[in-house]
Amino acid sequence: MPVLNRIADFHADITAWRHDLHAHPELGFDVHRTAASVAEKLAAFGVDEVIPGIGRTGVVGVIRGRLPGKGGRQVIGLRADMDALPIEEANDVPYKSMVPGKMHACGHDGHTAMLLGAARYLAETRNFAGTAIVIFQPAEEGGGGGREMVQDGMMDRFGIQEIYGMHNYPGIPLGQFALRAGPMMASADRLSIDIEGVGGHAARPHFAVDTVLVGAQIINQIQSIVSRNVDPLDSAVVSITAFQAGNTDNVIPQTAHLRGTARSLNPEVRDLLEKRLHEVVEGTARLYGATAKLTYHRDYPVTRNHPDQAAFAAGVAAQVVGTERVNDQLLPVMGAEDFSFMLESRPGTMIFVGNGDSAGLHNPSYDFNDEVIPLGASYWVRLVESALEA
Repeated sequence: MPVLNRIADFHADITAWRHDLHAHPELGFDVHRTAASVAEKLAAFGVDEVIPGIGRTGVVGVIRGRLPGKGGRQVIGLRADMDALPIEEANDVPYKSMVPGKMHACGHDGHTAMLLGAARYLAETRNFAGTAIVIFQPAEEGGGGGREMVQDGMMDRFGIQEIYGMHNYPGIPLGQFALRAGPMMASADRLSIDIEGVGGHAARPHFAVDTVLVGAQIINQIQSIVSRNVDPLDSAVVSITAFQAGNTDNVIPQTAHLRGTARSLNPEVRDLLEKRLHEVVEGTARLYGATAKLTYHRDYPVTRNHPDQAAFAAGVAAQVVGTERVNDQLLPVMGAEDFSFMLESRPGTMIFVGNGDSAGLHNPSYDFNDEVIPLGASYWVRLVESALEA
């Protein structure tokens, strides 16, 4: 069955909610306006319970079906993320960010609005058995809000048996969904490298130990880890994204600082990256007479879809757009998601919904495609009604 008529009827309402969220972006756990708006709407929809403050600033809504159950699944969770990014928006739209240096550059405004639309429909109809838990999560963008909600006891408190997430994806055509069983998104770890050399005059480099040179060599040598230590049939990436050293043209700086990320799709490769990074960083610095310390912080684990739930989600997506518009063999991507913490806690799956030919995620010209709204909201409704059928 395609887009639900009732969802189509309040497409304009959901779009207005999305535009309001877009104009008022908030970062990390500081999503107080967003969370308050979500909680207010859920209460207005007649959701049975609205619980704020889960995982610090997350919001959970409980919607109970009116049909008799028949065993099996009884409680499922649906998750959307609420936070924005520290990016200056380049779009010139009526709902452009009103907060300098912050924007919804990843579509979390759309994710939140679509789940609100589904919650409104489900609270009106209740055409399912069991309980749907709608989860609005803070701090996906590096803060680990998903981990915080799990550690706050959300799964046990609400009796969640399965968990489902959805993310828009630029480049996937509008009207299509994509996913895969198993690893779909990479683990993401943070690197911090502090280099200590000997400062000196730029005209007398032989009396100094140049941390800029050492940092450059470390960056080059790090790339050999993926090309020469990781099995070519495995996936891994190490990127250095910041290099800070010195502040003038005639001084060789005493210290330098590098930052970056390491990503992989399985735990063994993750362990290998951490081990080799320590060896390469410290050994390269030693070769040039400097010292270097690597701090390796394990952040988000691999987003690993459970096979049964991935197959089920693909079938639900097919109800909305047709089997031919659901790719259930998507190649993994090296981006990361803290929905992975929820998938480590309960069976479930993440699915991508096409955002069409838009600017990429985390780009100052990105904008969520409002034509996705009825597709995503209908998917959520069909998921609940199929998983919790009488």
